Amino acid sequence: MNQEISGLSSMATRPIVGELSEHIRLAHGIPVRFESAGGVEIARRVREGAEADLLVLADGALAALEKEGRLLGGTARPLWVSQVVAAVPEGAPVPALGSESDLRAVLLSARRIAYSTGPSGTSLIELITRLDLADTLGDRLVQAPPGVPAGSLLSSGRADLAFQQHSELMDLPGVVVIGPLPGDAAISSMFSGGVLAASTQPHRAREVLDLLGSDAASRIARGRGMRVIGGY
Repeated sequence: MNQEISGLSSMATRPIVGELSEHIRLAHGIPVRFESAGGVEIARRVREGAEADLLVLADGALAALEKEGRLLGGTARPLWVSQVVAAVPEGAPVPALGSESDLRAVLLSARRIAYSTGPSGTSLIELITRLDLADTLGDRLVQAPPGVPAGSLLSSGRADLAFQQHSELMDLPGVVVIGPLPGDAAISSMFSGGVLAASTQPHRAREVLDLLGSDAASRIARGRGMRVIGGY
């Protein structure tokens, strides 16, 4: 019987690694199971010696762990790119978001703006600063706790505008995705994977990693709001 390949991933990639794990099990006969949490939490677990075979995180966080020797050399590779999108509560007017002027208007009209931890949240704050809105919007910004979708603050009434990875917002109840940020304001994040140095099945883990980034996975990736990075 095939031994299960275990993985750790950020919440942004939870929907896609879950669906791809099932696809790999059915199509290739390899049992795969991922545990997902906030990216900061996953990185902490890896540094504390978590037992797993694969790691999928935002590229910068994974690269830092690779430098620390937490990954097997030569296994780190880019997998998917995800765009940050804006969303509003279900039933609220859906504003235009076709230009940077539209984005400024949406931000200025919001009473409370939810954003996430991790790279997408950092990039949003940098964008707000570039738009010279940091002082104006400072008291309106609400950061979701690690591992909690920013969109959940919409459905609970704690925010009326949210920004997060598309994969994390697209299936949330009570949330309507407006769309990606326009033009030069667009924010995207790259997610990468690697075989953990602690893996007891490094060869099979590498095989699963290849399947996560394969052409066959591209349909699933698109359906989960991401695109596969080519060239592998």
